[in-house]
Amino acid sequence: MALLHGAAVTVLAKYEVFNPTDKTLVTSLALAVLVGAAAGWGAVDAWQGKPERGKNWFIAALIAGPVSGVLYVIGRAVFVDQTGASELGGALTGGAAFSALLVLIPAGIGLFVGGRITRTGDDEDQPASEKPAGKPSQA
Repeated sequence: MALLHGAAVTVLAKYEVFNPTDKTLVTSLALAVLVGAAAGWGAVDAWQGKPERGKNWFIAALIAGPVSGVLYVIGRAVFVDQTGASELGGALTGGAAFSALLVLIPAGIGLFVGGRITRTGDDEDQPASEKPAGKPSQA
């Protein structure tokens, strides 16, 4: 997730260089992709029943924030405008917090929604000895 966030913010910075006044649509699309990726991935984790998925997404958000900030500064320095280490402070505070929330909140929503999706074919995957017993038929 950190790589995706760092790449998205770098692409937005590069786009802003060429189109400084017309960036609303591209920013909205980038946010939609980032939110959709976290929510979709979280939903799949919950749907598959991964153990400790909430804790894993919390840790992923904590890691994604600062790492995406560092990747943003590196990407901007290499691909956009030779930004220096002076940008690292802002990227590791406000930028990292925003990225962490942009991972944690959609993933939490995805975990909630994914946990509510029923899996078809669960009965076919279980051996006959583990299938829940229904009411016995009275004939």
